[in-house]
Amino acid sequence: MTDTSNAARFREFKMPDVGEGLTEAEILKWYVRPGDTVTDGQVVCEVETAKAAVELPIPFDGVVHELRFPEGTTVDVGQVIIAVDVAPGSGDAAPAPVAAPVAEPEPSEPEAPKGRQPVLVGYGVSESSTKRRARKGAAASVPAAAAAIQGEMNGHGAVVPESRPLAKPPVRKLAKDLGIDLATVVPTGEGGIITREDVRAAAAPVPAQAPAPVAAEAVPAPEAPAPVVVTTVGARETRIPVKGVRKAIAQAMVGSAFTAPHVTEFVTVDVTRTMKLVAELKEDKDMAGVRVNPLLIIAKALLVAIKRNPEVNAAWDEANQEIVQKHYVNLGIAAATPRGLIVPNIKDAHDKTLPQLAAALGELVSTARDGKTSPAAMAGGTVTITNVGVFGVDTGTPILNPGESAILAVGAIKLQPWVHKGKVKPRQVTTLALSFDHRLVDGELGSKVLADVAAILEQPKRLITWA
Repeated sequence: MTDTSNAARFREFKMPDVGEGLTEAEILKWYVRPGDTVTDGQVVCEVETAKAAVELPIPFDGVVHELRFPEGTTVDVGQVIIAVDVAPGSGDAAPAPVAAPVAEPEPSEPEAPKGRQPVLVGYGVSESSTKRRARKGAAASVPAAAAAIQGEMNGHGAVVPESRPLAKPPVRKLAKDLGIDLATVVPTGEGGIITREDVRAAAAPVPAQAPAPVAAEAVPAPEAPAPVVVTTVGARETRIPVKGVRKAIAQAMVGSAFTAPHVTEFVTVDVTRTMKLVAELKEDKDMAGVRVNPLLIIAKALLVAIKRNPEVNAAWDEANQEIVQKHYVNLGIAAATPRGLIVPNIKDAHDKTLPQLAAALGELVSTARDGKTSPAAMAGGTVTITNVGVFGVDTGTPILNPGESAILAVGAIKLQPWVHKGKVKPRQVTTLALSFDHRLVDGELGSKVLADVAAILEQPKRLITWA
């Protein structure tokens, strides 16, 4: 028997697992509002996981009936985030949540100053205008959350009941521990939310002739949101919430540093001939339409070194006590973004010609700068390159990307005095640093790989003779 009830008209879209076993994601931005018509495959929102920001498409047609959570809310995988009327006009719709009264429209928020832009390490900064994102709001219940969203979608500030001060559970616990009544605390968070700093300010003794408290201000952030930083005038500390990509980075780096025994080796090399090759390739018609720079040649040199020393391209399987030899190279390129360091990788880089590798690097750059790097693009890496030289740094001791056996750091390329053919001459020189997992890469193997990369950069014709 066909269900003809109103309930049958509404389909719910749940927060999917957009990564590999992720449990939650934060809603960054809604692209639709109640009453909008949506079609199968249309992007309705952007969410941030522990790995990246991802746009979510709706899998059916209809009219948006309800948004279950406001922007800034962290939602568990499997929770319903949007309800869609798939049969509009076929009868009375199920009653929608009653929106709370909203304040009069306020002037549009001015554009924030330019913040830190996504930097693909080795490519420099791409300038673009940015806007401040609203801070994560509170949603005590589904109707309250829907009301808040409705207010935001109409350009208003969401009004919440005043019967109970707004504060997150950790803040309430802090207030309780300090003996502070939240009703007496002046909120400085956006939307009237009481922050940890507000509670501490209420608990601290007020010095004589102290200025009145000033409303907290969020540090300007790109639209691809960076962590919200809250501080007050005269504050001696600034606290930044650790979540999303930044939280995942911290956990991964701690895990990598304390599980894989790192060894780092260094070599300084004359790359004058490589720089000449880069200049020649820029004029080559076969390289037209792709970006050619030293990072391209360095990437190719590392791929050749791995081909000559395949044992370095492996992983340690702790559970099975095995070394897993990889017969493919997914080459990771470290990228600094507003959300933190991410490492997208070029799949099957070992099979690519130089023009194909250049095109893949260019696509990786564009995607990272747009903040659209997907979790899939960061999964399955085998070795990584990080170019600290773009910041003018000579070298460093890079930490392994979890699950990988080696990472190559490239320092700044500088004109330096160098003994060349028995005479001191100005040459283009850089320092390479290779960190590797000493459980599966011993000193001899690591040294061979680093020496091969250096030899190729010194004499790039070896890209032909050794390939």
